[in-house]
Amino acid sequence: MWRGLLLCALVSGVSSVMQELQVLWFGRPWLDSLVIAILLGMVVRSYWIPSAGFRRGIDFSAKILLEFAIVLLGASMSASMMTQVGVSLLLGTIGFVIIAIVSGYAIGRIFGLSCRVSTLVACGNAICGNSAIMVIAPVIDAHPDDVAPSIAFTAILGVIVVVTIPMLSIYAGLNPQTTGIFAGLTVYAVPQVIAATAPVGIVATQIGTFVKLMRVLLLGPVVIVLSLLYQSSRSLTERNFSLPGLGKLVPWFIVGFILMVAMRSMDWIPLSMVGLMSKVSSYLAIMAMAALGLGVNMRSLFQVGLRMILVVTLCLLGLCALAWQLIKWVDVSKIIF
Repeated sequence: MWRGLLLCALVSGVSSVMQELQVLWFGRPWLDSLVIAILLGMVVRSYWIPSAGFRRGIDFSAKILLEFAIVLLGASMSASMMTQVGVSLLLGTIGFVIIAIVSGYAIGRIFGLSCRVSTLVACGNAICGNSAIMVIAPVIDAHPDDVAPSIAFTAILGVIVVVTIPMLSIYAGLNPQTTGIFAGLTVYAVPQVIAATAPVGIVATQIGTFVKLMRVLLLGPVVIVLSLLYQSSRSLTERNFSLPGLGKLVPWFIVGFILMVAMRSMDWIPLSMVGLMSKVSSYLAIMAMAALGLGVNMRSLFQVGLRMILVVTLCLLGLCALAWQLIKWVDVSKIIF
């Protein structure tokens, strides 16, 4: 898989140089290297489709390297930091996910999407994007034709949100805490949260990642509820109460992240190692962003139906509005990482 890894490393290196050039010319980076890596990857993918010889390394970077980056990020956090987030944000996040699923499903049905497609879009929007869609699809017996369009436009919108949030933070004058919460509530995937908050600082990244992980951990309860609801609508002879394995409901990198936080809380990780692990996590994340960009096919945007585009866009805008209201309800000034 060395070809794909080398390509991702090359795009990452160019992205890092472009960030340093911004600092040299403008005194600050307006676009972080993580965001640049995604955009460069998308540009490369638009003009050149990587062959099978590159694909394995690119997929490895987008998934495995990214998961290791998230695990290592846990070393920069401790339990005392996480307790400062507060019960209000925890309860608010649970209510946020419930409202987002219900409203997203309603929007899908209003625009004429089927029950299954509406459920996939709503859950992907509310929890963790494509990962939630892939886990929930077999639970509700969704057809591949339902899954493909649900994923296609969600991937492109996710990149747009990642690029937009750092700019919103600057022009709206948001502090790191607010930016982190907003990103954690609205961005589809954990790695995208890292890319969206990294330009704002480590505090925004820590809070954003923690809030996002709270959303991801709600995938398990949501899958169980959907399974029970779906089974109740079928005849007794058709019922099958099988659920996804624990590894799908709670991905290994979340467990690893929590273990790292626990080790840091008990001072099992030397402070001299924390900085190094943070740098390694940052570079792995940049490589993963390059790989994600190399996997985004902009032409797929035109293959998705207009109704799907409208529904996913409206669901995301509703998510942003809901997140903004939750931020007003939570006293972010007490959150100091």
